[in-house]
Amino acid sequence: MTAFSVGSLSETYTAAALASNEYAPGIGDIHVSHDNKTYRFVQYNGGAGSVAAVAGNVTYLYAPSGASAGATNVVTSDLSDSAEIGAGVLQSAPASGEYCWIQVGGVATLNTALTAGADGDPLTPTGSTDGTLDVVAAATDAVCAYAVDASAKIVMCAFPH
Repeated sequence: MTAFSVGSLSETYTAAALASNEYAPGIGDIHVSHDNKTYRFVQYNGGAGSVAAVAGNVTYLYAPSGASAGATNVVTSDLSDSAEIGAGVLQSAPASGEYCWIQVGGVATLNTALTAGADGDPLTPTGSTDGTLDVVAAATDAVCAYAVDASAKIVMCAFPH
């Protein structure tokens, strides 16, 4: 096990910054905070649509043109460049190619409203728009969160990690 410094969850890192800091987090590292929220360290990709990262928006596992190559540590908010599998909630606004923390467990407040839903509903990227979630409509939809207070954009994260 390697030691790393979380620093600030809102920090972003370039590849050069990671390479020059022996205590920087590594891709895929997990951090559990004192309030039982879980975070994962990933690389952000703006996707074909060059969707800018926005703190509080949802990310999805990056899969160019919707075809997954099995990558799980690269995320995007470009729904069209995903396999519609939720990855987590951005804690910062990294540029494409930079590294950052996403929240994968615990209660989170989203920046963008859900496209539909009521309190208690299971949520999925399928049927949503870039950076947010929609209500599960089919048994094949990947559930990644639950609406705690849909009108206030509060969700319980259940993203795979």
